[in-house]
Amino acid sequence: MLECETVKKGTPCPFMTPKGCSFNGGSCRVIVEQCEGCANIIELPTGRYCRKCPDPSAKWRFGRCNMATHIKNNNNKGSRHINPLKAAKRKTKGR
Repeated sequence: MLECETVKKGTPCPFMTPKGCSFNGGSCRVIVEQCEGCANIIELPTGRYCRKCPDPSAKWRFGRCNMATHIKNNNNKGSRHINPLKAAKRKTKGR
């Protein structure tokens, strides 16, 4: 993996090629407001960027960023609804 030569100088970048940055637009985008508090933010002289994603706004466009470290997952496995008919069938099968 080559090192970035555009905005994140010196950091390894999967988009960097011998011809330059192959990411859409030719460089990474700065973080958005929703990214504040994430552990993947790196501070550089050119701005604040995500260590994992070149365009953070695209990750937040349709909901929560899957790489966000500052947001807790709210899956409540204990409140899952169990169909009583299916549970009875499973019990008779010996599961």
